[in-house]
Amino acid sequence: MSVRKPKIFGAGVIVLDLVVGPDLEAPVRCWTGGTCGNVLSILAYLGWDAYPIARMNGDMASELVRADMEHWGVHLEWMECSPTTHTPIIVQNLRRGRDGEPKHRFSWFCPNCGKRLPPVKMVTVGASEKVKPALADASVFFLDRLSRANLILAAEAASRGAVVVFEPSSKAPERYMSEALTLAHVVKYADERLDGIPGIMAGGSATLVEVQTRGGRGLRYRHRFDRRVSDWSYLEAISAPRLADTCGAGDWCTAGLIAETASGGLKSLRHAGAYGIRTALRYGQALASWNCSFEGARGSMYSVSKKEMERHVDGLLRGELDDIKDTPLNDHWTRSVTCPACSSGQPGFGKAMGRRSKRMS
Repeated sequence: MSVRKPKIFGAGVIVLDLVVGPDLEAPVRCWTGGTCGNVLSILAYLGWDAYPIARMNGDMASELVRADMEHWGVHLEWMECSPTTHTPIIVQNLRRGRDGEPKHRFSWFCPNCGKRLPPVKMVTVGASEKVKPALADASVFFLDRLSRANLILAAEAASRGAVVVFEPSSKAPERYMSEALTLAHVVKYADERLDGIPGIMAGGSATLVEVQTRGGRGLRYRHRFDRRVSDWSYLEAISAPRLADTCGAGDWCTAGLIAETASGGLKSLRHAGAYGIRTALRYGQALASWNCSFEGARGSMYSVSKKEMERHVDGLLRGELDDIKDTPLNDHWTRSVTCPACSSGQPGFGKAMGRRSKRMS
């Protein structure tokens, strides 16, 4: 008898990441990115049924995003909601600082023509109405950007008993933020982007767990399981076996928290309680630490087997640091991409960025 996998639906930032590493001779890697794209891909990797909701129009970038997600078992039924549009593209340049620490810089501009790359556009209200019936048996609904359509979907999922996880990356219109807090059971954000969110634990808020990540200083969290707001609790960061890239660490932490506490929806989250939240966050931190040993927001998924990842993560939770072997990346993830604004005669991003990096060095 087959066991039904937990389902997560997500709407928000789903992009094509072009990762340019410190080795100027190495090809550019093309992976699905964005917080929503990463969290759903990681959870599919961890055994969930993941359903991203987007407006991709079949361009080259969308085909790479779809191929990547499909490789990890992500379901693509809602990836081309109408009206479709160009797939967002972000260029991540990864370099080493003078102190040897990895630094990453993001760009929304084409290195060929200098024009802005396609922006993120949320699904429309009309599209959300078509998606709503599919949320009937969702365990989790994830959103990282607020819009009327995303809030409609979050409300529908919450009414069906799903956990709503909200991970804002910046301030949003007050009317949307207030509404989001009446729906979101878990709110997680980085202190480098938001100092805090007013009203997050006030009366009328649905929030049971608030998590603030603090980079290399770890994270702090509080909860409201006993009808009162707890004091802040702190968890130090788990040292990475080696530090190659910190991009995506927060996404892995989010995925670990969801995987360990929300497979059964809101009932599962409530049952987890304070101890379960602490354990789940520690697991998420271990996943994040492990992935920091590889380039890219989900670089570990392309470099080692899942079995090896699980073994190393278990070791990190026990305080053990094992050596990590470098594994060549599959050429499937190093294809070139063309900017929608460039003429057909322009080279792909990989070639252009390689030449520009050499000129600048």
